[in-house]
Amino acid sequence: MRRLVRALAVATGAMMLAAGLASLTVATPASAAALTEVTNFGTNPSNLRMHLYVPDRLATRPAILVAVHYCTGTGPAFYSGTQFASLADRYGYIVIYPSATRSGQCFDVYSQQALRRDGGSDPVSIMSMVRYVQQRYSTGQVFATGTSSGAMMTNVLLGNYPDVFAAGAAFAGVPHSCFATTGGSTWNSECANGQIIRTAQQWGDLVRAAYPGYTGARPRMQLWHGTNDETLRYPNFGEEVKQWTNVHGLSQTPTFTDTPQSGYTRTRYGGSGPMAPVEAISMQGVSHNLPVNAAEAIRFFGLDGSAPPTGNPTTAPPTQPPTQPPTQQPTQPPTQPPTQPPAGGCAVSYTVNAWNSGLTAAITITNRGNTAINGWTLSFTLPAGQTIVSGWNASYSPNSAAVTARNASYNGTIAPNASVGIGFQASHTGNTGRPASVSLNGTACTLS
Repeated sequence: MRRLVRALAVATGAMMLAAGLASLTVATPASAAALTEVTNFGTNPSNLRMHLYVPDRLATRPAILVAVHYCTGTGPAFYSGTQFASLADRYGYIVIYPSATRSGQCFDVYSQQALRRDGGSDPVSIMSMVRYVQQRYSTGQVFATGTSSGAMMTNVLLGNYPDVFAAGAAFAGVPHSCFATTGGSTWNSECANGQIIRTAQQWGDLVRAAYPGYTGARPRMQLWHGTNDETLRYPNFGEEVKQWTNVHGLSQTPTFTDTPQSGYTRTRYGGSGPMAPVEAISMQGVSHNLPVNAAEAIRFFGLDGSAPPTGNPTTAPPTQPPTQPPTQQPTQPPTQPPTQPPAGGCAVSYTVNAWNSGLTAAITITNRGNTAINGWTLSFTLPAGQTIVSGWNASYSPNSAAVTARNASYNGTIAPNASVGIGFQASHTGNTGRPASVSLNGTACTLS
């Protein structure tokens, strides 16, 4: 009997151990994908490092996404700090994470070698990474994204290799060739401060000069920028819009505008759909440390399955760039001049972000009344020495002294207790103050 009891105890223990092992097996993560460093990936003139993320489940002809980090960052840091890898698990694309190894860990977007196709430096190294992946997987389209230095590199890659990249998403960057320097300097203060202002034609010509003679399709571009960016100042956002609309042969007047979330203004150019040739998102009050919305970038690329892209790239090239590009925002005032005063009052928030000889003004108009305002003009007097250079979400006339801002076609109605955001970039001669008072449709507003 004692032997039987001992035998039963042993059998019971064995079954419990087996059950425990089974439960441990079930708890093991299903995914074994991990970030892996790749060496000897090809021509690497600037000694970049390459990290690769390949999800366990790849899409048919998986896309390649080049995700480029910020200054002081690394590929692994960008991998862990963004959602591009987790979204790759869901949608089956491959992610390349380059790492800069020079002092400061910024990418070369300033040398003459970097700003032309196959000229050398970091873009050539990154293209070696792309070709490495293409040779080992049956891949499809190629995309680029990045933040700060990585956003600058996104602009450079799309300009240098328009036949390779289908689209890009640049978070807080500057236009292609804006950061160009001479004498070995790696920092361009004039560009960083938003002081390099060119026509759309001039910006477009710089992209076209990166690959002379190219007549094929051009990559789509998504741009993100915070109005309070203290490192790469907000005027660079408007200059990027100028550049990429010109590259596509488009007007700078948006074909679609909406507010995807509070404080964000999204404009599209050349189309109203989610994969327009150019999409720009202005982020009210956001600094250089802006959130990287990976899901929206992947949506713009068409990798989320909502609108599968075909071909590479996706838009036809312009036959002739516009010689006199229109202004960035609609400039025509409404056909019926607004006269309705805001019943119940109004409030205006007016925030100035200034640098050496320029500034941006972010203005929020709030209807404090119980009835909607249908059509509006905001009147104010600029301090002496301030001159408006460009604006958004309103038309401004004249550009100095006593100014009137009129609503655009898409934001003329302000519901009760609702707000609308507008703003402008201006030059100044030392006085960076704000107006002493403002009025909406002839009624004085509370100014803060």
